[in-house]
Amino acid sequence: MLYAGIDYHKRYSQVHVVDEGGRTRASARLANDLMTVSRFFAGLGEPCRAVIEAGWRAYVPGSATRQLREVVRQRVFLVRMRTMVKNRIQALLARHHVPLPAVSDIFGKRGRDYLSKVQLEAAAQELLRQDLELLTALGAEIRATEKWLERATQGDRRVELLLTIPGLGALLAAVVALEIDQIARFESPAKLAAYAGLVPTTYSSGGHTFHGGLIAQSNKWLRWALVEAAWVAVRLDPYFRTHFANRRAHKPAQSAIIATARRLLEVVWHVLKENRPYQSRPPAGSRGGLQTSSAAFATS
Repeated sequence: MLYAGIDYHKRYSQVHVVDEGGRTRASARLANDLMTVSRFFAGLGEPCRAVIEAGWRAYVPGSATRQLREVVRQRVFLVRMRTMVKNRIQALLARHHVPLPAVSDIFGKRGRDYLSKVQLEAAAQELLRQDLELLTALGAEIRATEKWLERATQGDRRVELLLTIPGLGALLAAVVALEIDQIARFESPAKLAAYAGLVPTTYSSGGHTFHGGLIAQSNKWLRWALVEAAWVAVRLDPYFRTHFANRRAHKPAQSAIIATARRLLEVVWHVLKENRPYQSRPPAGSRGGLQTSSAAFATS
């Protein structure tokens, strides 16, 4: 039996193989692609057990979760593209001084009817046509992905529980559920917050501890979903609105929303850990009071 240690990097891995006596049998720097790695281990000619360097990316979810993650991330990507196209259209209209109709959404039905009749100079008209067609195509792909995702997550208890939390709609609840995967991996809300990158970097010097920006090594998808959800929760839920306002009184809006996202993630941890839906509580200072523990928000 041979034994291999793998030091994983972004584009390559350093592999060192020894036998049962500790003697080196092979050592190589391999590109991180399946064919290269498979060829290397097949060339050893003996059974081999391998271990990989532990790190924040070391956890690998099941195949079904990985596939669903890809679908959700694709949907997020498409939405971002759609937003970019909308911004391009609005910038184009502004450059050509096109007045906008009195509609709540320029890209809603009435707004799109208006845009289809806008007449610009030849080159600008072609750009508008292309962007409107691209916007339509992206909308169709997003709707198709949403329907597939709804069917794929139907009956998922985690998603059902997360949908009871303010700010978490169908997409964000699916993102949070799939990126966390098994809540048992996180023994405390603090561990989950660190995984999501919603805690600051810290370092100590001369007996003092200093806090910097948010930690870089984190699950960017989970952090994105929680920040997006926090903005919605601030609008919809009195508790989160008060939580945000209290921090906004002393900090910039971005810092306040990060703190709110971190509190929202604490609620997520309790909801999933205790397998209970969220129940709204009155904000601090209101009649009935508010329990300080975030566990209070997870009771049914």
